Formats: sequence, structure tokens, C-alpha cells
Amino acid sequence: MPRRWVTERHRDPYYRAAQREGLRSRAAFKLGQLNERFHLLRRGDRVLDLGASPGGWSTVARNLVGPEGQVVAVDMRSFEPIEGVMFLRGRVGDPALLDRLGSERFQVVLSDMSPTISGNYSTDHARSVDLVRSAFGVAQHVLEPGGTFVAKLFDGDLTGELRKDLGESFVRLSVTKPGASRSQSSEVYLLGQGFSEESG
Repeated sequence: MPRRWVTERHRDPYYRAAQREGLRSRAAFKLGQLNERFHLLRRGDRVLDLGASPGGWSTVARNLVGPEGQVVAVDMRSFEPIEGVMFLRGRVGDPALLDRLGSERFQVVLSDMSPTISGNYSTDHARSVDLVRSAFGVAQHVLEPGGTFVAKLFDGDLTGELRKDLGESFVRLSVTKPGASRSQSSEVYLLGQGFSEESG
């Protein structure tokens, strides 16, 4: 692990705040900020968190939907259990995952998945787009009409086509960058609201 990266991480106010508050990752602040602005999660919602490890987003989602809601976390890597969160070990893109998720719909599908970084930006961007498409493939099957889809994306030349393709399935599709995202990062979030099965 490069010394410079470690130094920058420890200077990061969101990393320090996550450590201080006992949060599983600094990413928890990103979802909190997105929710504050766009009102994505409501009490009683069923939420599917794809690529959930180490559980930062699942923890925030669980707190927001309350005991009357439900959060299902999916990842190939297990993590320390979170009270009130159901964990499924599985790979996004595996057809068997849809069967395991069952027939009950979700109001919100989240994906904070990132590709393995190669160091070549075009490659990393393309892999990020593929992850968004895989997450949306799941959402198309499990998201209830009117539901919300949130996915991390490394911005780049394929973003326009991705926005066009996904935008056909939502009343609104926004691209935003929460304050907790590092300013030098190309990371943005796609927010699809008002899912429509007929147009998807």
C-alpha cells in the first residue's frame, strides 16, 4: 500500500470521522448526503444493497428505513453481521441471485460497487460502466414501479450512452457527486427515480 495513499487517507476528514463515529467506511457519508438531497430512502422501505461489503451503506440504509423496513445486502465477501440486515453471499450478474432474492419487490436498489483498479483509466471506466449495467440488470427484475436506483460510476466517455439507456426506464435520471467523494476522483452517482417497467 503506497505510503502517500495512506497519508492522504488519514488526512481525509471523512475517513477520520468514520473512524471516530465507528462507521464501517467513509462511504457511509456519501449515501447519507445523497439521501439528504434526494430523499431516496424512507421508513418502511425494502432496500437491496449490491456489492455491500464492508457494510457502510447497509448500515445507513437500515437506520433510515427503521425496524419496519428491510435491507438485503449482497456481496461475494462476507462481513461482520449488521443487526436487521439480511446478508446473501452472491455475485451480481449471476442469474441464480434473482431466484434467491425471491418475488417480493424492493423500493430502492443501491450499488456502490467499484471495479478492481487497473491503473488504466479507460479500462477502469469501462469496467465501472459494466458494473452499473449489471446492477441495473438486477434492478429491472426486483425494483417496484416508481422505485429508485442508485449506482456509483467512474465518469468518462461512455457515460452519455449509459445515461441514455438507463434514462428510458426512469421518470428522472440525475448524475451527482456528493461532498464526501474525493474531489480528485472521477466518481459520480447515477440516481434513477420513478422506475417504469414498461419503458425499461
